[in-house]
Order: sequence, then structure tokens, then C-alpha cells
Amino acid sequence: MTSEPARIVIVDDHPLVRDGLRARLEAVPHLRVTGEAGNGAEALALADDEESRPDLVLMDVGMAGMSGIELAAHFHERFPAIRVLMLSMHDNVEYVTQAVRAGASGYVLKDSPAAEIIQAIDAVLAGKTFFSAGLAARMIQAQAMQTPIERLTPRERDVLDALAQGLSSKQIAQQHGLSVRTVETHRLNLKRKLSIDGQAELIKYAVEHRRT
Repeated sequence: MTSEPARIVIVDDHPLVRDGLRARLEAVPHLRVTGEAGNGAEALALADDEESRPDLVLMDVGMAGMSGIELAAHFHERFPAIRVLMLSMHDNVEYVTQAVRAGASGYVLKDSPAAEIIQAIDAVLAGKTFFSAGLAARMIQAQAMQTPIERLTPRERDVLDALAQGLSSKQIAQQHGLSVRTVETHRLNLKRKLSIDGQAELIKYAVEHRRT
């Protein structure tokens, strides 16, 4: 049985860029573009719609109004199961670091060959991270200077603190206006980022690192 193509939404405030990306991606049999958005509000509306909800969002960093980094944070908070891959003309490591902290799983430069963009999409869909070749070594160096807890997004840190208080997923969801499924996804991401296997170990870690 053939698996369904991965669903992609393209977010960029330049129609010509979206057209070019759509043409590249639609030539790949295992990818399907289910929607395009020119701004953050349109992108979030597509994620809310069952018909267009993507597996991955390919979004520009620099957009008018809500930036791609702000939008990545919204996606991570509301739709943590949707993977986010940033596409940018900026090769500044600070931009990349901000994007990762916001919840993005990868960062690719706009002048990258089509093959590299598709490679990045495949890697991120597989649960991995991906950075353009020129950025990868610099990001490894920057991340090596961070502790695991410093790599958490603000929402992941909120969930970790709530676990330290002994709250259940349902209680955390009510406290932060999230669905239980979203909270469970954040818990899975916490275990992956902190290299923790069991729930008891995660709660122990949360108590030990609780913010005062």
C-alpha cells in the first residue's frame, strides 16, 4: 500500500516566491502542497482547517506584520505536531537560533538548490533537524554552548514547570488554553530534547529544574 504524500503549506508574502516553491515541490511525488499563505493569520487559518492542515510548513523568516519567527512560535504552541522549516535569505546565526527557540526544526537559505530544500523537508518530516550547509557547523558550535534546558521553547518550559507542580496533561491544557493532545505532544518533545525516556524521569527533571 502506497503511503499518502506529505502535506505542505508554503508561507511567504511574495506570490512569485510561493509560485516558484510550489512548482518545485509539486514535481516531487511524495510531497503535496495543500495551501499557500501570504501572512501569519492566513497560515494559522490553513492549519485550523482539516482539509488543508499540513504535516510541514515551509515559511519565510522576514514577512510584513507577523515575522516567520513569531509565526513559528504560534505554530509550536498551537500545533506542535506540525513541523516548521524556515526558508530565508539571511544566513545570520542569530536568526537561526531564534527560529529554533521558537520551535522550528530546520533553516534553509532561499538560494539553496531545489534538491537541498527537498532534502531539508524530508529530514524535518522524519523528525530530524536540518540546516543549510554553511549554517550547520556554526549552529552545532552555538548549541554546544547551551544546556539542554536552554534549548527549550517558552511553551515547553511552561509545560515543564507545570509538570513540576504535579499537574496532569488535562490540567496543563486548561491552565494554558491548549488541547490535551497538544500538551502530550509538548511532553514528547521535552523527553526528546532532554534525552529522557520515562514519565517519572521527566517529572523528576522538572522538579529539579523548576523556575522559582
